[in-house]
Amino acid sequence: MWASLRNIGRNAESGGYRRYAWTGADADCRLWFRMQAEARGLDVEVDRNGNQWAWRGDPLAGNAVVTGSHLDSVPDGGAFDGPLGVVSSFAALDELRHRGVEFTRPLAITNFGDEEGARFGLACVGSRLAAGQLTVEAAHRLRDGDGITLPQAMEAAGYDPDAIGPDPERLARIGAFVELHVEQGRALDLSGDPVGIASAIWPHGRWRFDFRGEANHAGTTRLADRRDPMLTYAETVLAARREAELAGALATFGKIAVEPNGVNAIPSLVRGWLDSRAADQDTLDTVVAGIERAAREHAERAGIDLDVVRESFTPVVEFEHALRDELGALLKGSALPDTGRDVPVLGTGAGHDAGILSASVPTAMLFVRNPTGISHSPAEYAAEDDCVAGVIALADVLEGLACR
Repeated sequence: MWASLRNIGRNAESGGYRRYAWTGADADCRLWFRMQAEARGLDVEVDRNGNQWAWRGDPLAGNAVVTGSHLDSVPDGGAFDGPLGVVSSFAALDELRHRGVEFTRPLAITNFGDEEGARFGLACVGSRLAAGQLTVEAAHRLRDGDGITLPQAMEAAGYDPDAIGPDPERLARIGAFVELHVEQGRALDLSGDPVGIASAIWPHGRWRFDFRGEANHAGTTRLADRRDPMLTYAETVLAARREAELAGALATFGKIAVEPNGVNAIPSLVRGWLDSRAADQDTLDTVVAGIERAAREHAERAGIDLDVVRESFTPVVEFEHALRDELGALLKGSALPDTGRDVPVLGTGAGHDAGILSASVPTAMLFVRNPTGISHSPAEYAAEDDCVAGVIALADVLEGLACR
């Protein structure tokens, strides 16, 4: 499966993946998912929001156990973030069939659309729509960097944008959703465990900072006469680092757009996107407020106009304790490498479809060790032995939840 997926959407220069929603690479990933499902005799359907479902058993029966993740990527992303969960789901089904278990509940494998938000700037679009956390009107207003709207992109890919919206009937038929994911940090590497269980997802959000100054000639305008928004933006980037360090949180300006974007032109507009995350809501609020306060102080001194817009936000997600504890109990007797300890439970600062769905469905997550902690990068990595351990852990969980 890895070999057949490896080259889809891969950039030859960076070695990273550019699998953006409703593009050719996305279509190829969707075809790959369908082929893997059909090769296993699963019934494939696409819901009203473009999410793919591969069913074993009757999807209308209710109390289904669902697993899976996503196949899209961030710009020049790694091979594991998302795809490991989908590949492992198919492999876990193969393992269960090898064991000869008897299924007592319907089982589905999913590929949620546009999880990373790389094209339209909002993460987890497919699951947000299904859960009613993104309105149809707001979804229709989403645009990519070329001005193409989400409805236009969906229509060009052969999907009906007028059909999107909440899908409560489908979610009501799900009894549990378990998502496997490569760890996006080094907690498991430091503890020496191949697999972990998620406890919670930190609250996190994205804010857009628009710094407006005055375009002018870079070679003739005195420094004293400039209203250069790039300087205020730079001060704000440094302030974000300081605020995050003081609070024990995370804050990153990872995307920037400049107008007119000329080497010999002082910018008229610098637009930067802040990503901030913290272990609790109060800390996150403190960090973002501190960054905005510093930005406004610098802007006022430099004669720069500033607008700050919160583009997305996800509150803290505590995965259902009963399901989380059940996973821990199921994995106590697992064939995982024996460390002499229970499978560790750890939090994460990364958002996932499981987090979005947790308000509607009992959800849980498994993490697979990442020895470097690097993610959202071509250097993202998990050892084959650990990936196999993840498959065994997922199969044990699915057997305990969906089989006799």
